[in-house]
Amino acid sequence: MPPVSDNVKRGAKGAGAIAIALALVAAAEGLVTSTYPDVGGVPTYCYGETKGAEWGKTYTKEQCDEKLAARLVEFNEGVNSCVTADLPDTRRAALVSLAYNIGVPAFCRSTVVRKLKAGDVQGGCDAMLMWNKVNGVVWRGLTNRRQKERSLCLA
Repeated sequence: MPPVSDNVKRGAKGAGAIAIALALVAAAEGLVTSTYPDVGGVPTYCYGETKGAEWGKTYTKEQCDEKLAARLVEFNEGVNSCVTADLPDTRRAALVSLAYNIGVPAFCRSTVVRKLKAGDVQGGCDAMLMWNKVNGVVWRGLTNRRQKERSLCLA
């Protein structure tokens, strides 16, 4: 698991959740220090990062840890942009992990957010389970990840 960086410690609302999300995302994504195609063929590096991916580039573990911490702060801000309710750290961590994996635009348009905004916490957390496919194909790793996120969301 990456160490909690200064970016996380400086983070505003959601710093505790970001620390939880660090562990969740790092475990789900795994660390790969060179660029590789993900299951959808998207250039990816470090802990499932796609932004700025360049084929043939390699990274240190420290660079990857810092990148993940910084990006989770960004994704927490993305969650804040479409979920305005106060959230327990575990629910926020689950939402940040989901947003990191599917992107903020898809997250904000999702049934997860729609149900949470309507006050249906159970329905919103359950809706996370729908996000287990790549190009219409169910992936066991995504199913397992979504089940963990759902459990955290409901905790």
